[in-house]
Amino acid sequence: MKKRLLIANRSEIAIRIIRSAHKLGLLAVVFQSDKEPDALYLKYADEIIPARDAANDKPIFLDAERIVKFALEHNIDLIHPGYGFLSENPDFAALCVANDINFIGPSPELIRDMGLKTVAKSMAIKAGLPLVPGSDGPVTDAKSAKEYADKIGYPVILKASAGGGGRGMRIVEKPETIERNFKSASDEALSAFGNGDMFIEKYLQNPKHIEFQIMGDKHGNVIHLGERECSLQRKHQKILEEAPSASVSATMRQEMGDMAVRFAKSIGYYSAGTIEYILDEDGSFYFMEMNTRIQVEHPVTEMITGVDLVDWQIKVALGEKLTIKQEDIKINGWAIECRVNTEDPQNRFSPQTGFIDRIHFPLSENIRIETGVVSGSVVTPYFDSMIAKIIVHGKDRADVIEKTLFALYEFSLIGLKTTVPFCRAVLNHSEFLSAKYTTRWVDQVYDPEMLENEEDEMIGALAATIMYASEYLQLSSDTPTYKSDSLNVWVLNKRLNY
Repeated sequence: MKKRLLIANRSEIAIRIIRSAHKLGLLAVVFQSDKEPDALYLKYADEIIPARDAANDKPIFLDAERIVKFALEHNIDLIHPGYGFLSENPDFAALCVANDINFIGPSPELIRDMGLKTVAKSMAIKAGLPLVPGSDGPVTDAKSAKEYADKIGYPVILKASAGGGGRGMRIVEKPETIERNFKSASDEALSAFGNGDMFIEKYLQNPKHIEFQIMGDKHGNVIHLGERECSLQRKHQKILEEAPSASVSATMRQEMGDMAVRFAKSIGYYSAGTIEYILDEDGSFYFMEMNTRIQVEHPVTEMITGVDLVDWQIKVALGEKLTIKQEDIKINGWAIECRVNTEDPQNRFSPQTGFIDRIHFPLSENIRIETGVVSGSVVTPYFDSMIAKIIVHGKDRADVIEKTLFALYEFSLIGLKTTVPFCRAVLNHSEFLSAKYTTRWVDQVYDPEMLENEEDEMIGALAATIMYASEYLQLSSDTPTYKSDSLNVWVLNKRLNY
């Protein structure tokens, strides 16, 4: 009998995992949430479990006990947590293990250790990784935080020991504000993670965020697959990623990659994971944290290495040995991922909810689309605002920037505003083109006026008309097949400086 894989997630990552499950001969099982009963990912699954969220306090994707209960009832062999939700929850992983369900990820102990930043940093020090100057362990009160800050110098950053995603994090510029910031950060961390412990470190003014993708098996083998740059962030949430990074030289890549592998081996890590570094303006880099799951931006690494990371996650969970050696990993070209969020970038990225009247994605052999929506889908307020990812591959950085702009100009969505115009503005900006952008680009450089275009509505209407006419001609049996009008839309947009 085929093994049964339950995906404890939704949207595009659920579809992505289903694709790998089918490739490996597994049956893919998913949950149907009451909050999106007609979600696109349901159409790709082999079996659907109604979650009956309306009768429960928590949505299914956050309810570890219900997930495992359903898994036992449906004879599930493996559970893939995707990302977000319970993907880095050690209690969920432990509950799976306790019930003889194969959790696709590292051990619960490693998830717990890497989730506690102070513990992770202590283990990184033992492995010889450099750290940003800061506290050696949790800081329990504002007075202790001030003593550390006075020692290492302002500005400093307060971070939740058990946190992530920007929650429980505060930048402190001067001594008189540290007490207020400590209390608000600690309270937020306690509410979000059930742990109000904080740690403090020197705040680097204009850093870059570099992460190394690793993959390990249960037999002690670990490799890295190069780096991604994730410096384009808003409120510590990534918006656009590229691989490799133009700021990482071949020598740095080898040094940072070797450190990542050494660290992973020292803690007995297996499955997919990322070692996160912060890169300073002077070229110094420091270990920041480890993520113990597949990342949203994993496709850019797949595009430049040809390695299917989700396939290997599953194979490692099933006990297979890595057949890929470090010397087999070659970087081929460049890739960029643009996250399509239903947010208004001209209005502080405010969330957009409602109907997608019509959506059109670019189609090309160098473009990969990961999405959980189609025309007619409903974007609800209950889940993350990311509805798609547009991933583009090129022969080099200049080539992929041009091709990504092509893809973004061709994308259209009628009904809701998205972050696509923001991504276009980024890719056209001199600091991105010169690879000088940092994690503070949105705060320091971005201005909503960059997106203003008086002809937006006219361009959108003309592009939609061309696409409609093209589709009509292709469907008409009396008319010769007419290829996609991508080039026409591209020329039209460029003429209007769109």
